[in-house]
This record gives sequence, structure tokens and C-alpha cells, in this order.
Amino acid sequence: MKLVVAIIKPFKLDEVREALTPLGIQGVTVSEVKGFGRQKGQTEIYRGAEYMVNFLPKVKIEVAVNDDIAPRVVETIQTAAHTGKIGDGKIFVFELVQAIRIRTGETNADAL
Repeated sequence: MKLVVAIIKPFKLDEVREALTPLGIQGVTVSEVKGFGRQKGQTEIYRGAEYMVNFLPKVKIEVAVNDDIAPRVVETIQTAAHTGKIGDGKIFVFELVQAIRIRTGETNADAL
């Protein structure tokens, strides 16, 4: 099993969710996060004053999937979240050692 974690621009969330649905993804965890990458934040102008925003708003998506579908999930997120501009985000793939559905006690692939 794999845990796919993607940090994307907030306005791309609906496109990513809609793109994952045909793959049979039944559960996704979404968190509002802040961070910065190579761009190190950006300069904003508010009421005529310029100030630096060090942490930009992003959305973190976490999806637990079977090994066989993980490459398609990564490709789908990459395609749906792509704008071609700086700050599009990152995708990380982790080995998932164990998954347990609390309600039923199902484990691993059955728990997904």
C-alpha cells in the first residue's frame, strides 16, 4: 500500500477530486496548510502598503491506495493540479505499512 500526499494550490482541489473519482478512489483527506517552496513566499500590496507573505495558503491531500493504482493516482493528481506556474506544489509517495478501519477492524487493503 502507498500513501500519496499532494500539496497543491487551493483552487485546484475540486479538479483533483473530480479527476480521482473515476479511478475508484473512495476516501481522501484534505487539510488547509501554509508553506513555501523555492519562491520563498511572495510580495502582496494591501491598502497601498507592500508586505511580504512568507507562508502561502495550500491544500494537502492524502490518499491511501493499493500499490497497483498508486502510479495512476500520482499521474492524475499531477495532471489535474498543473497550472505551469511557480507554486503548483509537490507530490510525495510513502510506503504504508498498515491500515485499520476502526469501525469494523478490517485491515490493510480491506480497510481502504
